[in-house]
Amino acid sequence: MKNDHTFNRKLAVVGLSAAVIIAGIVSGCKSGCQGSPGSRNIISGPIDLPKEIKSVLNEQKWDKRIALFKGKPPTETSQLLGAATLKLNRDILQKSFLLGTDFLLKYQFPEGNFRYQYDWLAKTWKKGDNQVRQTGALWGLALCHRYQPSEKTKAGLLKGFEFWFERTISGPEDTLTVKYKNDKRTSTGTVALLALAIIEYLRVEKEIPAEFEQKLKTHLKGYLGFLKWMQLPNGQFASKYSVSGKSKNDDSSPYFDGETLLCLVKAARYLGYGELVPVIEKAARGTAETYTIRAWAEDEDSNRTKGFYQWGSMAFVEYYDAKWKDYELYGDVTLALGWWMIHTHETLERRLNTSYALEGLISAYRIAQKRADIKAATDLLYVIDRMLYKLTSWQINGPLADKNEFLTETPTQDEWAHGGVMNKAKPAKRPKRTTTYHELRVDVTQHQMHAVTLALRYVYPSP
Repeated sequence: MKNDHTFNRKLAVVGLSAAVIIAGIVSGCKSGCQGSPGSRNIISGPIDLPKEIKSVLNEQKWDKRIALFKGKPPTETSQLLGAATLKLNRDILQKSFLLGTDFLLKYQFPEGNFRYQYDWLAKTWKKGDNQVRQTGALWGLALCHRYQPSEKTKAGLLKGFEFWFERTISGPEDTLTVKYKNDKRTSTGTVALLALAIIEYLRVEKEIPAEFEQKLKTHLKGYLGFLKWMQLPNGQFASKYSVSGKSKNDDSSPYFDGETLLCLVKAARYLGYGELVPVIEKAARGTAETYTIRAWAEDEDSNRTKGFYQWGSMAFVEYYDAKWKDYELYGDVTLALGWWMIHTHETLERRLNTSYALEGLISAYRIAQKRADIKAATDLLYVIDRMLYKLTSWQINGPLADKNEFLTETPTQDEWAHGGVMNKAKPAKRPKRTTTYHELRVDVTQHQMHAVTLALRYVYPSP
């Protein structure tokens, strides 16, 4: 239960300015316990982030997850997989991956962009097109291609790249950005996800025709320059760029901050863009402060933390492996975020698809393994295994579909449904107009397939 794990603490005030307003994070409270939005507690002024994160970690108690083991729990992470009773295995995940990849390919238009949402019971398409979802789908396909390259996924990526290259325009200061349809503003996340798709493609493809390789690298360099230009003085990134005004706004988005950080980290680590490291270090510090300590002072179960969660965790584990400045701090942040996702946000109890959370939890699991932290690794492994098992049973005609009562009672041979992952185990009795349930969204399947590939790499490794 949640009250067994929530932590009751006050942020340390040593060294903080008198202007700092501190709130205790109350055990068992969610957003309602902090009062009205106008009276929420905030932290202004500088904080000692390493000290505060250490304080958080010291009070976060990982669950022992005794149910994971038949016998005595192991004492070392090297013994964990051998002792654990897991519900998933590589065969199940591989079958799910192949189905999900085919689903993404089917949802791609010949022009290179993607369909978004399909109600397979009513056999109707729903609107939901926007620029971030479009480049996100392309990035998802690129991740599938990187895990298991094929001619089909390669062809899909090439169509997608050309679609976006045709919509690429000059950005500020000799950079490149994109303009989608009649949108007056470009979202930073749109460019970050497009750049991520190119990065993943360049990582796996070694024999690219010289002219096209140069085209990819020229566009990538322009997009990265644009993202760098979008950085704000606090290290975060402006969320929007005005195409006509050639200006950025002052607001940031937890999603776009995380997507941009991940993009820059991967470009620096894998493609030699070392000049981005100072930008990354500034962004890592700014986003970590904003979406952990500062966000939790306002709301223990912060939506801002949720928006940043998986993106930041995926970026921080890469940062940790690169051993850049203060990398151990970001290992701490990743673990603190992982505990938060499990025990404060209670992701395992959520009734809608939370595959996005798995991207972050597997990142935390990697950190726990590297640090030989058996307590954290045990809790994380249990949640990853049980959650991914549950979500895999939501895949239509998937390897665990027979575990889903609704799917066994509602068989379908609809090609548009085959391999897609529902956002809920079954239709809602009283659906909300703005929420997706049994309907199939390309981004839900995209995130789940990424979680599947991460699990195959880092949680259920090949012998």
